[in-house]
Amino acid sequence: MRITILFGGSNRERLVSVASAQALHQALPEADLWWWDVEDKVHVVQSKQLLEHARPFEDEFKPGTRGIPLAQALDQAKAEGRVLVLGLHGGRAENGELQVMCEARGVPFTGSGSASSHLAFDKIAAKHFAALGGVTPPANIALETIDEAFAEYGRLIAKPARDGSSYGLIFVNAKQDLVAVRNAAKHEEYVIEPYIAGVEATCGVLERPDGSIISLPPIEIIPGEGNFDYAAKYLLKSTQEICPGRFAPEITAALKEQAMLAHRAMSCTGYSRSDFIVSERGLVYLETNTLPGLTKSSLYPKALKAEGIAFVDFLRGLVELAERGARK
Repeated sequence: MRITILFGGSNRERLVSVASAQALHQALPEADLWWWDVEDKVHVVQSKQLLEHARPFEDEFKPGTRGIPLAQALDQAKAEGRVLVLGLHGGRAENGELQVMCEARGVPFTGSGSASSHLAFDKIAAKHFAALGGVTPPANIALETIDEAFAEYGRLIAKPARDGSSYGLIFVNAKQDLVAVRNAAKHEEYVIEPYIAGVEATCGVLERPDGSIISLPPIEIIPGEGNFDYAAKYLLKSTQEICPGRFAPEITAALKEQAMLAHRAMSCTGYSRSDFIVSERGLVYLETNTLPGLTKSSLYPKALKAEGIAFVDFLRGLVELAERGARK
């Protein structure tokens, strides 16, 4: 089958997607490149356009330029025997919509299917299923009781129920922050939780072509300015990501086990990455990402390297799994 890297997307994480696509293309130079733009059209991209671009990629394709609708591109992928390597993040790329469009056509793609993607993207539902699977998420706080919860816990954290990369994250440290949460919740549903003090950690899970599933070495995260929000993830050079994390052996084992439990609870396939807080009371589950970043500086590739798995071998394994899954 022809390998095609699909990147971009119609949401605000498409710039991170470009960086993932660059790393994917360098590992799979034979792959075709398709850019999914904000107008829901797909464009064929040349290697030089991707690898040498130095500005927002939208500038490569002005509104109204040639391209075909996403649905038509997926029909073409089916007709031409393509397997899609998803260099995408957030929005319709991660909430299951793209996946179900592929599944309906029999187009193989890397990563979890539509049902798992939709479940994991919804932080409220994901916490519920993860808890049923054996991990411990933080409590949910209703917006109507946020004042009482702030008085009880002293600190809260609020985040969009369906978004990624820490966009819209609000740390509630003072009463004026409650106003910010209420205003944000007017535009989209928010998850509100007690703030859990501790060390931030993330742990990847990988499904191999032989059917075995392993947990990768957990990563310890030390945010550059105290909070692991979007800026700390992508902009601050002072953020430290230590892999393998400097955890006690029993904490490392627990992180690996709970990442596996979360992966299975949501029936993820291919690969996933789950985030935790290592608190004084034990591990607290935060969320599961079914399309972790794959840039050169992303967490998942660092864990692969620590495990001794070459990035290209990881990708070829995902392609094999995708092809096999489409034949079922």
